[in-house]
Amino acid sequence: AADVKYTFDFRRDPANAAVIANNFAAIATTETPDDYTLVVTLTQTNAAFLTQAGQAGIVSESHHSAIGEDDYKASPNGLGPFKLVEWRAAEFTECEAFEDYWAGRPHLDGIRENIVPEASVRAIALETGEADTSVWALVTEDNVAFRDNPDFTTFITSSVSLNHFPMNNNHPVLSDKAVRQAMMYAIDRDDIVDNLWQGLAVKATANLSPAITAYYNPDVKLYDYNPETAEQLLDEAGWVMGDDGVREKDGERCAFTCVVIAGDQARGPEAVLVQEYLAPVGIEMSIEEAPLASIQEGQRNGTIDMSLYNWTYGGSSGEPDASTTLKSGTRNNWSLWENARVDELLDLGLAEIDPEGRKEIYGEIQQIVAEEVPFLFIKYWDWFTIFNPRVKGLPEEPLSADPIYQLASGFWIEE
Repeated sequence: AADVKYTFDFRRDPANAAVIANNFAAIATTETPDDYTLVVTLTQTNAAFLTQAGQAGIVSESHHSAIGEDDYKASPNGLGPFKLVEWRAAEFTECEAFEDYWAGRPHLDGIRENIVPEASVRAIALETGEADTSVWALVTEDNVAFRDNPDFTTFITSSVSLNHFPMNNNHPVLSDKAVRQAMMYAIDRDDIVDNLWQGLAVKATANLSPAITAYYNPDVKLYDYNPETAEQLLDEAGWVMGDDGVREKDGERCAFTCVVIAGDQARGPEAVLVQEYLAPVGIEMSIEEAPLASIQEGQRNGTIDMSLYNWTYGGSSGEPDASTTLKSGTRNNWSLWENARVDELLDLGLAEIDPEGRKEIYGEIQQIVAEEVPFLFIKYWDWFTIFNPRVKGLPEEPLSADPIYQLASGFWIEE
């Protein structure tokens, strides 16, 4: 219990820059009356607390306090069924079975995760048996090929992670709501879903996935493909088409740079398509590459205009709260968006315990996101989790990647 108390206290302290600090902000006190009991007192009702607190990995107080947060990331010591053997940045992580795991020793002697940025190389490793599964997404063609191959086990689930273009809402161009809305109209998301993703995705309507049926709101402002409407919005906002095909307003060209994850073969082509959609309406989007860590650091300090990746804005474990990603000033608010009404609604959503009341609150948040377009919400893709046939002990029902890998202590290898 002391380790759980230490973890909660550390994560809720804003001075520690914990990205999930907001999940613990409602804690008033934590007490450990005995070795196996933790008593948490909240400052107010928080309907999401149990779900979100349960997602925090518990750390060893003695180990973490001795080496500090930065060194702990390279030498973690938690409560899982496997313990770290060796870690090399951008190369691999190797773990071995934890003999004293509370639920019993895992069947596997160990797990090794190799860092392979190229999706095509990951697919080849799966096909040849060099790898048993791929934690990160493959390209659509490879997903379909494995799905249709009876020798492999493929789980397909609806994703709650939004495929989107987060953008700096303080940028001189992207701060203009008319530009943001115009981009939504200029992008043919049906083409992206039907052709680039072969129908293995659904268009996003705001921040919350339709898979979260209890809280999803379909009655929001919709952006069907309409480049004429995009041009009209830009005209009305004073963005005048220039001789070079790029609009301009008050001496500012309607141009920005989208930084995509280096080597991202799954999403990279999407950025090129969006670039092509925006050009005819007078918006110039340049494309660069960088590692995700560098991108997100740049987003937090406002030096990156736009990016492209997947992130969850409510919906994890069925919980609609998005305080860590939509609330003003939070570390994972990648678009630096601030909206006082959304901040208020996020607080109300946590304080409300009636499901119908929460549905109304999170429905309004979706309406505001759809209207304001703080980021370009593109789609929710079907998530494929693929296993080599020699991996046994897999669940019978389809689960998404994280829940499946949390069952890894029950997996074994058939020789």
